Amino acid sequence: MIDVVVVSIPETKNIYYLSPNSLELKKGDEVVFENDAGLFAGVVLKETYSEKKNNLVLPLKKVVRFLGETDKKTIQKNRNLANKALDDAKKYSNSLELNMNFVDSYLNLDGSQIFLSFMSEDRVDFRDLVKKLAQKYKMRIELRQIGVRDKAKKVGGLGPCGLFLCCNSFLTDFNSVSINMAKNQMLALNPTKINGICGRLLCCLGYENDNYTELKKSLPKLGLVMDTPEGMGKVVDIDVFGNTYSVDLGDKGIVKFPGEKRNGKN
Repeated sequence: MIDVVVVSIPETKNIYYLSPNSLELKKGDEVVFENDAGLFAGVVLKETYSEKKNNLVLPLKKVVRFLGETDKKTIQKNRNLANKALDDAKKYSNSLELNMNFVDSYLNLDGSQIFLSFMSEDRVDFRDLVKKLAQKYKMRIELRQIGVRDKAKKVGGLGPCGLFLCCNSFLTDFNSVSINMAKNQMLALNPTKINGICGRLLCCLGYENDNYTELKKSLPKLGLVMDTPEGMGKVVDIDVFGNTYSVDLGDKGIVKFPGEKRNGKN
């Protein structure tokens, strides 16, 4: 087992598993930590705990120190510089006739690298743009092409449920979501109902999908013609949580039946 602390970068929402470096850290602490791209400011999401080595990528990067007043001044300075670089990137990309829609920009804490995110429907050759920016700012420039889901994660907003977007609040990765999940949960296949503000399928479709799959095992499929205690009929409705199904028996009308027992219960 090894001591680990979970830290997130506010600008990207990326999660890092780090060595606490003998510091007494608690949730909400602002810290400076090392990364392959330099030093970054982050927020502790989960205080120090023990984790199996097999679950980690070793060696762990470490938390360097608590965020100080000097660091906070540096962060504000870097934000101003990042905003200026973003404006220049937009201007230069237009002059180079590049189809790029820039989303955001930020610097690492030590000010050695600028990260810019953009969207584009095309594959963009931005080498000339990088050269222009590097010549002006005298530091490493990294451009990242992102998709609509990544933009929603960065920008944030409210979902159809009225809560803040999952991707912008607690999700760390985008799991695969398919239209079959909506069908499995018997949702109306209306894009306005099952798509998020990013235009892609709602991430939350995956939250309950396994439960629906398991609960439906005790029920017949919709449309199945089957023999019942009341005669032959067609399954026209199922109640997943009530564990019942309704069968159209023709002249006898629609009759509701209980599903198979679940864990010793009807």
